[in-house]
Amino acid sequence: MADIALTGPRGPKPKKRFSRTNIFIYGTLIMISLYYLLPLYVMIVTSLKGMPEIRLGNIFGPPLEITTEPWVKAWSEACTGVNCDGLSRGFWNSVNILIPSVLLSIAIASVNGYALSNWKFKGSEVFFTILIIGAFIPYQTMIYPIVIMLREIGLMGDLGGLVLVHTIFGMPILTLLFRNYFTSVPEELFKAARVDGAGFWRIYFQIMLPMALPIFVVAVILQVTGIWNDFLFGVIYTKPATYPMTVQLNNIVNSVQGIKEYNVNMAATLLTGLVPLVIYFASGKLFVRGIAAGAVKG
Repeated sequence: MADIALTGPRGPKPKKRFSRTNIFIYGTLIMISLYYLLPLYVMIVTSLKGMPEIRLGNIFGPPLEITTEPWVKAWSEACTGVNCDGLSRGFWNSVNILIPSVLLSIAIASVNGYALSNWKFKGSEVFFTILIIGAFIPYQTMIYPIVIMLREIGLMGDLGGLVLVHTIFGMPILTLLFRNYFTSVPEELFKAARVDGAGFWRIYFQIMLPMALPIFVVAVILQVTGIWNDFLFGVIYTKPATYPMTVQLNNIVNSVQGIKEYNVNMAATLLTGLVPLVIYFASGKLFVRGIAAGAVKG
C-alpha cells in the first residue's frame, strides 16, 4: 500500500468524454445521419398531410391534421397509366417475381460456391473466373440479346422471364460470396465427413448448410433489395399487366394528368421501399456477420 501511495495510480490515463476527436467523430456521424434521415422525415410528414396543407409550403412542419387518405389512394386508387388500381397489382407482381428469383438464385449459387470451395474439378478455376467476369459486364450491353432469347422461348413479357433474368444475373456475386464463406469453414470438418463416408449432398445439407446461416442472410438481403428495387429489367421484360411495383411507382410519380399530388407520391414511394427495409432491419446483425465471414478468403 505504501508503494502504491508513493508511485501514484497506474494504467492508462482516462480519456476525456468530450475530447476534440470524439466531438469530430460524433459530429460527423450526426451530420451524415441528418443528411439521410431528413428526406425520409419530409416524405413521412408529407404523406400524412392533405393537399391544402401542403400548398402552404411548410415542408418540414408536422401535419396539423393527420390523414391516411394518401396512403389508401397510393395503394388502391392512384392511376398508373390506363389502370387506376394503385400499387396493389404491382406489389403482388413484385412478390411473384421476388420469391422464386431469390429461392432459385440462392439455392443454385450456394451449391456452386460449395462445389468450387470443397470439390475441386478440372477447370473449376477457369469456370469460377468466367463466372466472376460476368458480374462486371454492364447490364445495358445484354438487354437486347436477352430480349431475343426471351422472345424465342416464349417468356417475353411474362413474369417467368423476369424471374429467369434475375436468377441468372444474381449468380456471379452470390457464387463468390458462398465460395468465400465455405472456404473459411475449417477443412478438417469436410475431411472428417469424407472419412465417415459422407458424399456431396450429405455434407452440403448436414454440415455446410447449418453453418451458413449468416451468408444466407447476406444473400437474401442482396437479392431482395436488388430485385425489389429493379426498374430497368422490369420496364423492359414485362408488360403493363405484369409491371412490378417500381415501374408502377414511376408511372404514378411521373403522371402528367390531373393535379400533382405530392402526398400520394410520397406515400407510394414509402410503400415501395417497405419490403427491403423491413427485411434489412430484421436481419441486420446477421448481415454484418455474413459479410465479415464471406470476406475472409477469396
